[in-house]
Amino acid sequence: MKKYLLVLLSSIIGGIMAVYIHEKLSSENYKDKNVGNLVITEQLPTNNVFNSNNLLQDRPDFVEIAENTINSVVHVKNSLSNSDKITLEDLMFGRKQDGMQIGTGSGVIVSADGYIITNAHVIDKAEKILITTNDNKEFEANLIGSDEQNDIALLKVETENDLPYAIFGDSDATKIGEWVLAIGNPFNLTSTVTAGIISAKARNLDPTGRTTQSFIQTDAAVNPGNSGGALVNTQGQLIGINTAIQSQTGSYIGYSFAVPSNIAKKVIEDLMEFGIVQNGFLGVTGTALNNSIAKELSTDEIEGFYINSVEEYSGADLAGIKEGDIIKFIDEIKISKFSDLKGYLSTKRPNDLVIVHLVSDKKIKKLEVRLNKNERISFNVIGILKNLSEEELIKYNKSNGVKISDFNKRYEKYWTDNGIEIGNIIHRINGVDIKSITDVQDILKNINNYDPLRIEIINSKDELERFNFR
Repeated sequence: MKKYLLVLLSSIIGGIMAVYIHEKLSSENYKDKNVGNLVITEQLPTNNVFNSNNLLQDRPDFVEIAENTINSVVHVKNSLSNSDKITLEDLMFGRKQDGMQIGTGSGVIVSADGYIITNAHVIDKAEKILITTNDNKEFEANLIGSDEQNDIALLKVETENDLPYAIFGDSDATKIGEWVLAIGNPFNLTSTVTAGIISAKARNLDPTGRTTQSFIQTDAAVNPGNSGGALVNTQGQLIGINTAIQSQTGSYIGYSFAVPSNIAKKVIEDLMEFGIVQNGFLGVTGTALNNSIAKELSTDEIEGFYINSVEEYSGADLAGIKEGDIIKFIDEIKISKFSDLKGYLSTKRPNDLVIVHLVSDKKIKKLEVRLNKNERISFNVIGILKNLSEEELIKYNKSNGVKISDFNKRYEKYWTDNGIEIGNIIHRINGVDIKSITDVQDILKNINNYDPLRIEIINSKDELERFNFR
């Protein structure tokens, strides 16, 4: 009997132990299973864990960046007389005194002795420019110079004490996706900081392609008044001057644009040294490649800048670059579209050397090119105008002059039907003698699309032809 009870007790204890072990193992295995689509993450590798602490550690310290840069950004206020035509109300009740139109924007101090960079459109036609620093000090600024094409202007204030200033960074080294801060004075507020990332580079907003825009695109919020403010990287370096927003309402809806710091720096250095911007000129025209264009041109290359023509005696011509070559890089900058090319060349001056990497006759070549001074300009209603060469000056017995180098295809038939040809000389525009493309630039600055044009051209028969456009 005792033996039977001992066997029974052992069986019960064994059964209990078996059930306990089974439950324990089932519980451990259960932790590795999905429960209602929920994965128990304790068992996942740590590198797959979504950890907000890791994200916070990777994010730059915006507080430190803002503290180091906000004092270099200033408020810019320009004023000009508002002298409208006399109205019926003026005749009945007396002429009102001329008021003042006020425009505002931002600027960035770039030297301790008071040089300030802003947008050209912020101070356009200003009669008086006032600068207010982040600590509410006011200065009257002098305009050193401006470049409407790149929308950059240089101001100077006089101060006895050194001012906090921004350090230029290398905008060519920026990467899509990196963090940036935009600092400016939107809606006449004092310095305001917004954060975002670089969305794209070398953006051109001009659908006509007549300008040389090459903007940095960012999703940092920028609104009216931010123009001329700073775009800085995570080292607090100035990598752009905020310039434009892409919006149907005039306020921020997702993207904003900045002039790259390398272009802005070169512009202000030229304005300080020469009073005007010195542009390096490669001497090529062409088109950006893609699948469809590559097929049309019968080339296997689908990226790069395809050269349609090379300007005679230009740096490209003298270096051996020819029609049909495809530019892939200039120095270390990848060239995928025209704004890549123009953007990088906007940082160069005449006589600068660049290394052009290209595909020529299906072979990869590297050519050293010395850039020329730009001797040509686009004048929409005619086309490309160019300074006369030394040989042409002798031929026409002139000391200076401008010729038609190429027609705008839209107006080519009009000109040829009226006996005007490529090579004919531009004599006057709106009564101004045209001696160089600088004269044409000055005229373009002071007219808009609705102003009348009076153009006088010396044709191939040495006859003076006059044309009026309204």
